[in-house]
Amino acid sequence: MTGTAVHIPTLATARLVLRAHRLADFDAYVETLASERARWMDRLDRRDAWFAFANDVAGWQLHGYGGLAVDLYDGTHVALCGIQRPAHFPEPELGWILHAGHEGRGYATEAARAVLDWARGRVASLVSYVTPGNDRSAAVARRLGARLDGAAPLPDGETPAETVVFRHWGAPA
Repeated sequence: MTGTAVHIPTLATARLVLRAHRLADFDAYVETLASERARWMDRLDRRDAWFAFANDVAGWQLHGYGGLAVDLYDGTHVALCGIQRPAHFPEPELGWILHAGHEGRGYATEAARAVLDWARGRVASLVSYVTPGNDRSAAVARRLGARLDGAAPLPDGETPAETVVFRHWGAPA
C-alpha cells in the first residue's frame, strides 16, 4: 500500500482525548448523525454518514484539519469535534456534537476549546455555524469567546433563518 502520510494530532485535556477516527467509531457516528441529536443539522442515513465520516478523515489530507473522535480517558467515546470545510462552506468551521447520554458535563466546550487552541496560528479564519434555536451550541460558541457575525458569508444555499455565524477569529477567507 502506498500513500501520503498525514499527521492527525492527538489532543488531551483534563478529561478528554481527541484522536483520529477509527473504523470502529463508525457505528456510533451513524447512530448520532441519524438521531434526533442531529436535528439542528441534516440527519444522515448510514450511506450519507459514511461520506461525512470520510470527509472528517480526508480533511486532514486536503486542508490540514478535520474531524476528531472524543473519548474519556477510560475509552468511552462521547463526542465528535473538529474543523471542517466542505466545498459549500465559505470558511473553516469548528463544530461539535455529543453522543447521547453525555450532555451537560461540559465535554463539548472542553473538546472545542482543545481544537480551538490547536487551530490558533494554523487556520486564518474560524467560525461556527449554528442553527437558530440551537441554544446549547450557541452557548458553547459564546463560552469559547465567539461573537455573532451577521456580515459573514453563509454556506451555499443557507439563509439567516437557517444559520447564524459565530466568529472565533479572522476575516472571511
